[in-house]
Amino acid sequence: MTERKPWGMPQEDWVDKLIRDAQERGEFDNLPKGKEIKGLDRPWSLDDWAREKIKSEGVSILPPGLQLRRDVERELEEIMQLALEEGVRRAVATLNEHIRDTNRRIMEGPQSMVRPLNVDEVVCRWKARKAQSG
Repeated sequence: MTERKPWGMPQEDWVDKLIRDAQERGEFDNLPKGKEIKGLDRPWSLDDWAREKIKSEGVSILPPGLQLRRDVERELEEIMQLALEEGVRRAVATLNEHIRDTNRRIMEGPQSMVRPLNVDEVVCRWKARKAQSG
C-alpha cells in the first residue's frame, strides 16, 4: 500500500517526492512510447478542450434542422454509390421517413427547410451518375 502523505507537507511537495522516488527506483525507465500530445506548442483554453471533446465523441452542435440537412447530403452521397435501383428506392424511402420524423420533432432552432425527396428524381440522378461512371 502507498504510504500516506505526511501531515503538514504540501500536496505538491509530496507528489514531487513520490515521482523522484519512483525515478530513482527506475520505474519510469523503458516505458513504451506513447502518442505525441498535440497542441503543446500553443496556448490552451477550455474552448480547445470542448472542441476536441465534441470531435472525439462525434457530437453535433448544429440545430436539428441544419443537422438534418447535413445528414441528407451525406446519405444522398451514399445512395449514389448503391448498385441496384431497388436499393436506391428503399434507401430514399428510409431517408424520407427520417426527414419526416425529424421535422415532426424539431422544437428549437430554425425550422427545417428539408422536405422528403422525390424517389423518381433521385433514381434519375442515380442512373445519370451511373451512366457517367461507365
